[in-house]
Amino acid sequence: MEKTTAFYHRLTQQALGLIEGETDLIANLSNISALLNMELEQINWVGFYLLKQDQLVLGPFQGNPACVRIPVGRGVCGTAISENKIQRISDVHTFPGHIACDATSNSEIVIPLTVKGKLIGVLDVDSPNLSRFDQNDEQGLVSFVEALQKVL
Repeated sequence: MEKTTAFYHRLTQQALGLIEGETDLIANLSNISALLNMELEQINWVGFYLLKQDQLVLGPFQGNPACVRIPVGRGVCGTAISENKIQRISDVHTFPGHIACDATSNSEIVIPLTVKGKLIGVLDVDSPNLSRFDQNDEQGLVSFVEALQKVL
């Protein structure tokens, strides 16, 4: 666990350094998704969906082409945004209403993103491995997102 905590702490510091002084949200989310793609192991997609009216719209990401629009309340990302609650799914194929943007993804973690008190979207990380994300990953990524939310 210590290694995981140290890993996510280092990752958070790297991300904060990357976006320091930059105010453009899309530029910052682009660099953050690139950093996560570079550092996280056993993933095949990482990025952001941004809330626009009643749907999530694809934002900066790394990986294969993805679904462009996801209705609020549908799939893992839509559920995360509608409930404003982290979704850590061991097997996405058993998730009710799962949207298969990439058939090679088997597990997923989605964390709501709030900036200046407003829910603006989600961080979505997919893996080809079942049960890729554990409690340590969830805690690390939540801390990562919380630190970013303060400066985005």
